[in-house]
Amino acid sequence: MKKKHSIQINGILSKHKRGFGFVKPDNSNITDGKDVFIPPNALRDAMNGDNVTVAIDLWRGHGEKLEGRVVKILERSSREFVGTFHKLGSWGYVSPENRKEGEEVHIGKKDVNGAEQGDKVIVRITKYPSDRKAPQGRILEILSRKGEMGGDVKALIKAFHIEEAFPPHALEEADAISQVIEAKELLGRRDLRNLTVFTIDGADAKDFDDAVSIERLPDGILRLGVHIADVCHYVREGKAVDREAFRRGTSIYLADRVIPMLPFALSDGICSLRPREDRMTLTAMMDVDQKGTVLRHEIFESVIRSCERLVYTDISDLLEYDNPEMKLRYQHILPELLMMHELAETLQKKRKTRGSLDFDFDEAHLTLNEEGIPVAVEIAERRIANKIIEEFMLLANETVAEHFHAMNLPFVYRIHEQPALEKMEAFQRFLQTLGLRLHGKPESIKPKALNEILEQVAGTQAENVVNTVMLRSMKKASYNTTCFGHFGLGVLYYCHFTSPIRRYPDLMIHRVIKEALHREIDEERLRVLHYKTESTAATSSAAERNAEELEREVEKLKKAQYMEKHLFEEFSGIISGVSNGGFFVQLTNTIEGMVSIDSLGDDHYSFEPDKYRLIGKRHRKVYALGKEVRVRVFSVDLENREIRFELV
Repeated sequence: MKKKHSIQINGILSKHKRGFGFVKPDNSNITDGKDVFIPPNALRDAMNGDNVTVAIDLWRGHGEKLEGRVVKILERSSREFVGTFHKLGSWGYVSPENRKEGEEVHIGKKDVNGAEQGDKVIVRITKYPSDRKAPQGRILEILSRKGEMGGDVKALIKAFHIEEAFPPHALEEADAISQVIEAKELLGRRDLRNLTVFTIDGADAKDFDDAVSIERLPDGILRLGVHIADVCHYVREGKAVDREAFRRGTSIYLADRVIPMLPFALSDGICSLRPREDRMTLTAMMDVDQKGTVLRHEIFESVIRSCERLVYTDISDLLEYDNPEMKLRYQHILPELLMMHELAETLQKKRKTRGSLDFDFDEAHLTLNEEGIPVAVEIAERRIANKIIEEFMLLANETVAEHFHAMNLPFVYRIHEQPALEKMEAFQRFLQTLGLRLHGKPESIKPKALNEILEQVAGTQAENVVNTVMLRSMKKASYNTTCFGHFGLGVLYYCHFTSPIRRYPDLMIHRVIKEALHREIDEERLRVLHYKTESTAATSSAAERNAEELEREVEKLKKAQYMEKHLFEEFSGIISGVSNGGFFVQLTNTIEGMVSIDSLGDDHYSFEPDKYRLIGKRHRKVYALGKEVRVRVFSVDLENREIRFELV
């Protein structure tokens, strides 16, 4: 391969624990959206998150590999991070809690500051890595002692730069907001308190930000109401609570706690659509025909009074099993529930016809004891009542997005872009190994074609592997002020309107909606809204990614803690990932662990990435994605949140 030419770009370094890294360019047009690979010997003294200048060597090959070297560090991401202290005599080192933080930091005797083996600490870097020497640092604070209850999750939260506590001025502002609605606040709102409205949520939910209603019109059309908490009536633009909500971007749901976007006085109080209490809402009222088409819609300010706080499990029992106890208990709203079931099935059928992708992966439900230790790991239920609410929220989000796109106002859209060409080409090659054919050109693949593949493998042994590889071929959804469409849902217009208690983009577009309802927006205000929607999209996308990573790491920690109690026990599972180091096995309860290639002593195995498999050189035995295997729990590493299996 011959060198083509060199250019320089600026970007943020993401450093892998194995020593190499990738830089995402500030201007992705220069590299056609590709990240730049930085080998270990080309990193200089750069660390994870640093803003760097990179000289890129472009090479011709399969696709085009971008490789470069750090030539300048423009800005350090942080001099401090959270980790675990390992004592080695009078000195030691700190391994980062967030594995993206990079390498271990050496701590000299005078900088240990009372830390003991296994403590979770905050360390400040005093000398950056150079000439293959590790960075050096000083321990600033001991977050928790080894084995301290909740200390592991506390350290992870801190490692992801999340603050649990609200600033005092934000709490004071929230506490000062009245929990009683005055009559003057309802002026100009449509009164829907005589309408049959209710919420359906999980049994543990406390913040209810969406309620629903339904009625059949004389012509047979179903009128669906989606009523969303009017949070921005209380969270005023630019005030302390708003600034903190913008910074947080989203609520974070961990195994043992919730870190809310809004103070509990609001999220669990006046903003929550509690039963039998007046609440101010924004309503999307939609008339839907028998084919699932929205014929007419209105978006307006309203006041509701929820008649019931329903639970997914109860309503699913009623609709799935005709449970007599639930039927008697909810007979006063049974006609509405049956109409909702009917409409949800119609909407789901329509989505399926247009090619909307619905990855039906199992999610974990963890049960913890009082000490925060998991005592059960099970598959979370996703039953008919859950799906009813999902369908209604999807419809409301699509309707609101299309409405405001037509108005050409600044807005925050939820986008999911077309998969990258090289990802689709690789997916096509993978399907060919299974005897499957993906219709369409890789550069312009349609979601309907992907959905046809999912239908072909549904219920077969290949279902999980095809779902997994297809999902990994997709781009991640994000927020944007330009309406690029949502590939996965197969729609051109989509936004997040339905959860303003826990997502800032929803709160931001509520502001746009309310301004459009109340007044003509002048040029100066348009400029402000353009700026605010753009900053919301960027900040919230980053906050969402950070929150998802934290949630994933806490779940991995709790699963590791659970499996520590099951060392040397045997389980059945399927291969869920394959690499040159071995393969991952997922158990039926969603717990995942790795079988190292070194533990496969019956042969020498080669990794075939295009076929997602390991194959033995002598006996041609294959370990491929989706294969069922029997494993034994070999070891658990709580610090790295890793589970090791061995084949039985």
